[in-house]
Amino acid sequence: MTQQSGLKIAVIGGGSSYTPEIVEGFIRNYDKMPVRELWLVDIEQGKHKLDIVGNLAKRMVQQSGLPIEVHLTLDRRAAIKDADFVSTQIRVGLLEARKRDEHIPITHGVIGQETTGPGGMMKALRTIPVILDICRDIEELAPNAWMLNFTNPAGIVTEAVTKHSKVKSIGLCNSPVNVQKFLAEQYGVSEQEVLPEFVGINHLHWVTSAVVKGEEKLPELLEGGVTYTAKNVPTTGWDQRFLQSLGAIPTYYLKYFYMTDMMFDEMKEAMDKNGTRADVVSRVETELFELYKDENLKEKPKQLEQRGGAYYSEAAVNLMTSIYSDRRDIQTLNVANGNIYDFLPQDASIEVNCVVTAQGPTALPPKRVPDHIKGLLHAVKVYEQLTIEAAVTGDRGIALQAMVHHPLVPSVAVAEKLLDEMLEANKAYLPNFFK
Repeated sequence: MTQQSGLKIAVIGGGSSYTPEIVEGFIRNYDKMPVRELWLVDIEQGKHKLDIVGNLAKRMVQQSGLPIEVHLTLDRRAAIKDADFVSTQIRVGLLEARKRDEHIPITHGVIGQETTGPGGMMKALRTIPVILDICRDIEELAPNAWMLNFTNPAGIVTEAVTKHSKVKSIGLCNSPVNVQKFLAEQYGVSEQEVLPEFVGINHLHWVTSAVVKGEEKLPELLEGGVTYTAKNVPTTGWDQRFLQSLGAIPTYYLKYFYMTDMMFDEMKEAMDKNGTRADVVSRVETELFELYKDENLKEKPKQLEQRGGAYYSEAAVNLMTSIYSDRRDIQTLNVANGNIYDFLPQDASIEVNCVVTAQGPTALPPKRVPDHIKGLLHAVKVYEQLTIEAAVTGDRGIALQAMVHHPLVPSVAVAEKLLDEMLEANKAYLPNFFK
């Protein structure tokens, strides 16, 4: 990184509706992290959105008066060449593929969700080969760059990069950021005065400590039945007695595992009435891009927070700034396990608090890992590892083992039906499985 000339940043999937948030972050943090070139990259199918959101990005930068060059391109290699940071926020198959990921499992009596269960598995199978192809470009054209991955399922994708490339990669999720904001609001303090501790993996973590202004508040939160949720997860409430005995605040994605029947019923009812979350997001995105077209709009619109995934770009900019500035603050990231959890492989991706330096993140061992969560963590990690292997090899037998061993899939018979139907539905994006 050449601090004199400023930074080059490439955003792969730059036509995303999230992009105005990351642009806002670069503008707000310019004094701490001067961006010289911002390259927004997309594919031919996303060119229309790239043009719309890219022109909004240019208006935002022009309004700021900062000397940031915004480039819109379909040439990924040109964007990556000599970049300092590469941020990935892609959706292979677009929202139509997500819709199939959610709808097909529900017709078989199984949770249909973007990153969890059979839907998450299909998203990973489509995504991993594309991400690894991006990594080959980074290895060749920007070997010193940091890759920040937001592409879901973030933990599985980050682990695939660790196992199958030499790229310096870090996985990010907006959920820990939301927890920190939630606790700060709960106690009326700044976010810097809050330190939650996370145990687990991406979209499968528990808050096992919540320190506010130096005081542990977890028992108080559990006593009051305080939990947090997100716009993309149904609002079914937790059982108070269960939370007390759990001794931790579970992420909202754990509702799919702890309250499977109720969550499925909510999903089925929603699909029958208004469609799944993919249908909702499609409608929200249509409205957002209509807003983005307005040539008088020169800032991130408030409506973007309704999209789900709010503040993910804030996490990205914070991480880049901390690496660039050697800030040594604590952030919750997806990194290789190493020796943090002795019950998971060393190369497994985990979601944990880290100290961020110029050399990257260093994972901090949690104060405690409750025994009763280790089994579920291990089971889901086995599924994730099998999914990565299936994505890389195109082996249907391994893919079947991944599907069978996901805790939300009830039997081999259901797994076989789901796998056959979902592979066929994704045939255009899974050449490894249709050689």
